[in-house]
Amino acid sequence: MRIIRLVAIFLVMVLTVSSVKAQFTTGADIVSSYVWRGIPQEDVTGVKGGAPNIQPYAAFTTGKLTLGSWASSSFTGAVKEVDLYATLAVSSKFAVTLTDYYYNFASQPNYFKYNNGTGHVFEGTLAYTGSAFSASVNTMFAGADKKANGDNALSTYVELGYQIAPVVKIFLGGSLGESQTYGTTGFGITNLGLKVGKSIAITDKFSLPVYAIVGANPYLKSTFFVAGVTL
Repeated sequence: MRIIRLVAIFLVMVLTVSSVKAQFTTGADIVSSYVWRGIPQEDVTGVKGGAPNIQPYAAFTTGKLTLGSWASSSFTGAVKEVDLYATLAVSSKFAVTLTDYYYNFASQPNYFKYNNGTGHVFEGTLAYTGSAFSASVNTMFAGADKKANGDNALSTYVELGYQIAPVVKIFLGGSLGESQTYGTTGFGITNLGLKVGKSIAITDKFSLPVYAIVGANPYLKSTFFVAGVTL
């Protein structure tokens, strides 16, 4: 049955691309460390956040639908994460996203295992993006996101952002309840900071986008600084 579902999904994707002109995009970020929603991410070698990572992505958009994949692996060669996502642009400002995170390579190397012990986490997101203000609500509704007693944690992360200048954005995010994913026992601010970006001119026709993120996790009483380059 699982194989039938996978084949059906593949056929839908093929028919979608064939029937509607799609726009393909791809690229990669190189970051000094991997910090996600204020939480340093540990790769399979045990390095937590500090190792540089390369984070490639690929997507195609047809109409209001975008299907894509995003991944991260450290410079040590350890693959940290491979994600799949689908985003539907409800309007010019609102979008709904379904994400399949897969990052538990060490303890669950079987990608196609979706029952108990799976390395997948499924999340639904509602996002608003205005001219300056942005907001998102992200809830993990199935998969490896569990409480200590084994029940689904339904970890929910909310983030607010504001573009205070063309190249400067401030953000504030946190977990709404108990979550092993975010390391919280209740409500807690886990991601507070500032992102600054600019383009460095390499030639008359080519510029290299770079950015820096300085932030803090007030709940864990920690700070982080991430530098990145977009290729």
